[in-house]
Amino acid sequence: MKSLKEYTIPFVGLKIGTHHFDFKIDNTFFQNFDYQDFNESNVAVDLEFEKKANMLELDFKCSGYVNVNCHLTNEPFDQPISGNFKLIVKFGDVYNDDNEEIIVVPHNEFEINVAQYIYEMIVLAVPAKCIHPGVKDGTLKSEILEKLKELSPSENKNKRTEETDPRWDTLKKLLTDK
Repeated sequence: MKSLKEYTIPFVGLKIGTHHFDFKIDNTFFQNFDYQDFNESNVAVDLEFEKKANMLELDFKCSGYVNVNCHLTNEPFDQPISGNFKLIVKFGDVYNDDNEEIIVVPHNEFEINVAQYIYEMIVLAVPAKCIHPGVKDGTLKSEILEKLKELSPSENKNKRTEETDPRWDTLKKLLTDK
C-alpha cells in the first residue's frame, strides 16, 4: 500500500475553500487492492475538495474506460464508465464510518486517504453484466457466438411443442369460454 500515498490529502495545510485534485487511475492502482477483473483501465478522477471550518466535503467524479471480458463471449472490450460519489468528513472523538456518505475522524487527524473511495466508486460504476457492443449490434464474429446459435432452439423444435394433445384442447376451451 506504499504506492497509495499519492492519494493522501493533508488537509491541515489547506486554506478554507475549494481545492481540486486530479488522479489518473490504471491497473497498477487496482493491483494494490488485489483486484484483477480489469484487463486494462484508464480512468480520470476529479476530486473537488471543499474545506470548511468544521468539516470537509469531497465530491468525486470519474470517467474513462475499463477493458473487461464480455460475459457472453469472453471477448475483451473497452467498457466506458462514469460515476460520482459525495463524502462528508466530520470531526469527532473517535473514528466512525458506519454511514457510507459521512465519516467521522478524530480531531487530531491531519490527512485523509481517498484511495478506498476511488476504488469503490470505479468498481461500482462498472455494469453487473458487461456485453460486448458487437454482440448487441450483431457485428461481432466469434466461435462462442456461432456455438450459441447452433445450440439455440430451432423453429422446427418450436413447431413440435405447439402441437398439443387433442384431449387437452377441449379443456382449454373451458378457460377461453368465460
